[in-house]
Amino acid sequence: MPDGAEGWVRIQDARVRAVGAGAPSGRADLEFADGWVAPGFVDIHCHGGAGGDFASGDPESIRRAARYHEAHGTASMLASLVAAPVDDLCWQLAAVADVVEAGDTVVHGSHLEGPFLSHARCGAQNPAHLVEPDVAAFERLVTAARGTLRMITVAPELPGALDLVRAARRRDVTVALGHTDATYEQCLPAIEAGATVATHLFNGMRPLHHREPGPVGAALDQGLWCEVIADGIHLHPAVLRMAALAASDRLVAVTDAISAAGLPDGRHELGGQAVVVTDGTARLARDASLAGSTLTMRAAVRRCVEAGMSVPVAVRAATRSPSVAAGLDAHGRIEPGADGRLLHLGSFNGATPFGDGEAARWVGTPVDVDPGGRR
Repeated sequence: MPDGAEGWVRIQDARVRAVGAGAPSGRADLEFADGWVAPGFVDIHCHGGAGGDFASGDPESIRRAARYHEAHGTASMLASLVAAPVDDLCWQLAAVADVVEAGDTVVHGSHLEGPFLSHARCGAQNPAHLVEPDVAAFERLVTAARGTLRMITVAPELPGALDLVRAARRRDVTVALGHTDATYEQCLPAIEAGATVATHLFNGMRPLHHREPGPVGAALDQGLWCEVIADGIHLHPAVLRMAALAASDRLVAVTDAISAAGLPDGRHELGGQAVVVTDGTARLARDASLAGSTLTMRAAVRRCVEAGMSVPVAVRAATRSPSVAAGLDAHGRIEPGADGRLLHLGSFNGATPFGDGEAARWVGTPVDVDPGGRR
C-alpha cells in the first residue's frame, strides 16, 4: 500500500499480519479519524538519553537511555559509542551485547563512531583516542560485540582504511564514512570497497565546495544513505531541504542524542569530556564544538516536516530508510512479518505530530488499526 494511503493493519502476536487498502472487512478495534499510522522510529545513531549512557558499560544505564527514546517513539536503535581506547570499547560493546541478547529493550545492536577517525574533523570525539584503522583491532572489537556490531564509522583517507572497510564487510558490518577530511576522490575507493552510509552529513566532514565536493558530494553523488541531525542546530532548514531533495529516499534522520537528552540544561558528559547544554544545545566545554544533541526521533520528524518535507518523506527517513541502511529488517515498515508496534502521529496540524510535552502514542496491542484516511 503506498505511503499516505487510506488503509488498515492487522496486528497479532506483536507482528503485522496483514495490510490492506480501504476499510477493513470486519470490526476494527481501533480507528483514527485523522492523522497517520507509522512504524516505530528507527534511530541508528544515538549515544544515550535521560542520564543513561550507551558507553557506560552499565546495562542499567543502557536500558535507561533506551526506555527514554522508546517513550518518544523509537522502536529500534543502535547504541553509538564514541572514540575510546580499544580495551574500553571492547568492554562497552560487550555490555551492549548483554542488553541486546536479553531482548528487553529497543537496542538491537551497536555502532562504533570511532576510533578510526580524522583528527582534523574530530568534532566532539576525544582526539587522544583517535587511531589509524587497524584490522586486528577491529577484529577484537567485532569479537567483543558477539555479533551485535552493526555499523562502524571510518575516515576513508586514513592509512589502512580500505582494508578496514573490506574487513567490516566480510563481517557483515555496515561501514559509514564520517569525521573525515577526505576529498571526493579519496571517498570513492572506500565506497567501491563497500561503504554505504554517510555519518551525520555535513557535520564532522570537509565542507561541500563547488570545485571540491568532498565527502558530502561523494555521499550524494554515489547514493549513500545520508544521516542528518534534524534538530535545527546542526543543519539550517534550507540545507535539510536540499539534502532531502538530493538524497531522495536515502535520507536517514538520526538523533545523535547524548545522555543529556531529556535532562535540564547544565554540565553533562560525552566520552569522558565535559559538555555544557544551554537551551537544549550541547557543546564541549573545552572548545564549544557541538557535542551530539538532545533530540528525540519524534522531534526530528517534526523538524523535517517543519523544514518542508512531506509527512511520508519525513517518516520514511525515520523508519524504513534507517532500517535498510543498518540491516534492521523487521523494523521501520508496515508489512506482514514486521514489528507490530506502530505509532499514531496525529493530524500534523501546524506540522506538529505531537504536543511539545507529549510522548509518542504507541499502537501495539493485537488489534486492527484503521487510520481513517492515511497510513
